[in-house]
Amino acid sequence: MSKGYSCVGLFNPKTPENVGSVMRAAGCYGVNSVFYTGTRYDLAKQFCTDTKNVHRDIPLIGVEDLKAVLPLGCVPVAVELSDDAKPLPSYKHPERAFYIFGPEDGSLKKEITSFCRETIYVPTKGCMNLAAAVNVILYDRLAKGDNFSHH
Repeated sequence: MSKGYSCVGLFNPKTPENVGSVMRAAGCYGVNSVFYTGTRYDLAKQFCTDTKNVHRDIPLIGVEDLKAVLPLGCVPVAVELSDDAKPLPSYKHPERAFYIFGPEDGSLKKEITSFCRETIYVPTKGCMNLAAAVNVILYDRLAKGDNFSHH
């Protein structure tokens, strides 16, 4: 029985509300750690929507470069609306995954997507809020099974 492993990378997140909601999702879906780049989040109030205080159990770590903190054996997966992205409904999640999400008001840069082994997207009529996208991706991972859940 495989335990699986997952973490989340946030590229230059904008609002503390979304980061707090991402932390809450990380706690709900058994994420091991959350990393973020950029300074916008650091300038804002931390954890205002982390109502379960998940930051006490799951590290939230500011880093310069998400590629530099890629956990050993994890498959980097970009979550991005792009022509070459795979739709989430048909996607098989890797046992060890590092999901990387772009900012609320932009896209992932080529420097990020170029080191990701796969790019996936959630089919919608528009772009999703960062925290909503994290919730959908992590729920899909849980729902598809393969023993990746910690529940």
